[in-house]
Amino acid sequence: MSTAAPQVQSLISYLEHDPQPTIVLDTDYNILAANTAYQRQFATSGKAPIGAKCFRVSHQYSVPCDQAGEHCPMRKASESLAPDRVLHIHHTPRGPEHVDVELRPILDADGTLVAYVERLSSVAVASAQPQRHGLVGRSPTFKEALSALQRAAPSQIPVLLQGESGTGKELFARALHESSDRARGPLVVVDCTGLTESLFESELFGYEKGAFTGATQRKIGLVETAHGGTLFLDEIGDVPLPMQVKLLRLIESGTFRRVGGVEPLRADFRLVSATHKPLTAMVAAGSFRQDLYYRISAFPVHLPALRERAADLPLLVDSLLQRIAGHGAPRVADDAMKLLSLHAWPGNVRELRNVLERARLFADDGVIHAAHLPPELQHALTTAPAGGRPRRQYDRAQLAHALEVFNGTRSELAAHLGMSERTLYRRLRELGLG
Repeated sequence: MSTAAPQVQSLISYLEHDPQPTIVLDTDYNILAANTAYQRQFATSGKAPIGAKCFRVSHQYSVPCDQAGEHCPMRKASESLAPDRVLHIHHTPRGPEHVDVELRPILDADGTLVAYVERLSSVAVASAQPQRHGLVGRSPTFKEALSALQRAAPSQIPVLLQGESGTGKELFARALHESSDRARGPLVVVDCTGLTESLFESELFGYEKGAFTGATQRKIGLVETAHGGTLFLDEIGDVPLPMQVKLLRLIESGTFRRVGGVEPLRADFRLVSATHKPLTAMVAAGSFRQDLYYRISAFPVHLPALRERAADLPLLVDSLLQRIAGHGAPRVADDAMKLLSLHAWPGNVRELRNVLERARLFADDGVIHAAHLPPELQHALTTAPAGGRPRRQYDRAQLAHALEVFNGTRSELAAHLGMSERTLYRRLRELGLG
């Protein structure tokens, strides 16, 4: 390391001109230097943690990230001698935050790895803490989707958000827009559900005065409204087949005509689409154009269902209650949280919000208990065995979900589900889960 010290010192001096928070690391995870931007945003004690291990500072881990179950960019860069980039959750003076980490290896004249430069960018469009707006999450599947958005945001590539109904597609689209170079422009949302061919065309392209009965003046369409910004086509799988060819022409040529107009107009927008429908199957069935599918799906992003990000449930519950009730939001008792964690959430975050909105109306003492949750979450039968405890019945999906998220032994799970351990094992065998 000593032979490379002058070069590293020159690099440290250069980094002071970088507006992004940046640190220099040696090959043993020690922080050698940090620029002023890093000290301002990430130094918890007000000064750079020179000499400290990076994983202790950023994660409060006692071992490197890869040994704690996370992707470590330093490990990959040391093997490939190439840059690496990853989304992590770092501890900051403001609490845990999503941080986009870009790490570059530094080689000496002989090609020997001597240090790393790490640039850190806080991800403002998503929170790792409860908040009253925007995206929140910390689970691996959520971070994977967020990382994909961060990759796509700076470019103009069309993005296709794919996920079940209620997974927050519009929130992800807004996060993508706000992370892009078009953030100062408008985000125009087009709900494609239920639009007839004529209505879809007039809403999207607008119309000229006299174009049809009732067109008493010119109307600017949503494509024009999105000029300089982002056009978000929500549930694009519902676009009528005859209109798909006009949508394809708009995307390919960047031009359109208002209904009743003859002058071609230039479109300037970034396209983001979303659907819960299986577009590839629709292409095979002939109900969605293959050429349009290829145009809109250049960068597909899977949005995880709530059951795929079960670790985010407490964070989502806190955030949704803040959004629903503000500062007077009730808290959720342990018995209610256990029931919430065992539910499979077919309606995803939208269903969770509805359940919480209802439950808070019963929380007279400021606490949501299990009894305040709807019957379908409690799975209680109307009959009970002699002796008292109500018996509960669970289908395969519900039991599989319970096995995945419950933190305890099988005996404890059986007690929580209101059945004996023997009954639980029998049900697991019957359902092919044992």
